[in-house]
Amino acid sequence: MTHNTPLSPRPLSDLGDGRHRVLTTGQLRSRGVSTAELNEQCRPGGPWRQILPQVILLHPGPPTSEERLHAALLYAARESAPGVPAQPRGEGKHRPTYPEAMITGLAALTLYGFASAPSLLTLDRVDVLVPRLRRLRSTNTVHIIRTPAMPTPRQVMGLPLAPVPRALADAVAQLSDATAVLRLLTEAVRGGHCEPAAAVRELTQAKLLSRSHVVDAVDSLVAEGRSRAEDHLYRMVREHGLPDPVWNVDLRLPGGPHLGGLDAYWPDQAVAVELDTRAPRQVEDALWSEYARKREHLERLGITVVYMTPKKLRHAMEQQAAVIRTALMASADRDPAAYVVVLPR
Repeated sequence: MTHNTPLSPRPLSDLGDGRHRVLTTGQLRSRGVSTAELNEQCRPGGPWRQILPQVILLHPGPPTSEERLHAALLYAARESAPGVPAQPRGEGKHRPTYPEAMITGLAALTLYGFASAPSLLTLDRVDVLVPRLRRLRSTNTVHIIRTPAMPTPRQVMGLPLAPVPRALADAVAQLSDATAVLRLLTEAVRGGHCEPAAAVRELTQAKLLSRSHVVDAVDSLVAEGRSRAEDHLYRMVREHGLPDPVWNVDLRLPGGPHLGGLDAYWPDQAVAVELDTRAPRQVEDALWSEYARKREHLERLGITVVYMTPKKLRHAMEQQAAVIRTALMASADRDPAAYVVVLPR
């Protein structure tokens, strides 16, 4: 028997996997369904119908939301390489996998549980991410988005989804409503779905920061991320028994120039914390140079500066507290720092 030899015929009612009854024409042929049988079943008024090119719905009613998503993936995954029909693997007792295809955009955000994303029933089309070199056209219900490098998908309800930052960028690319964009980005951060920097990085790569309503939403996103990071910084000091610093201050030399703002400062030990909440936009290099210059200037004055990212504060708070504690203890072995004026920011 060759790889392409059809399996023994089986009752048409046994086709499908019980959860969703959507298969490609290639899968049907591999199950022993002839072209004549397929045409008969898909006749007008028949029990089956074609809902996408070479994708068949095995019941006469409208597809469920889950069936729509699986159908979109079947359509996008049916040819993962030129001339090689790609069939989802692992069917039967296991959930199917779809090579080189994943749900992205608003449909993915809905599956991730975004309250600000529309329900699947109201979506006119499903966005599917595929490699750039795939020769595949969008249809009226499936929007094909190409990328030079496929991200690692996340599995939700047996469906491969683009990571949240990528799904956000693909959704924002289709939206012109500033309020909708702001709600999605804010929920992404507030709900802990992704880091602000990761979301902005994807928006930058998608060249969406030329749109004024996206830039406004990003500014709010960065502010939201900073607020959450500050909350984690307060919590770190409180829960890990660190001495209380002075919060949100500016440093100046007596009668001299402004040295920069700090999120926390321990004057007696000359230890400072600054949250690194930069958005990775076009001016990233310039911003980092500014950070580096300020740190170098402060350290020349004998002030130890610790930079912390929101991600490290959230996922490694104990380790970050240990870094601060070590810096505070080491101050006794350093030369005294220069006198600086501490002002509220």
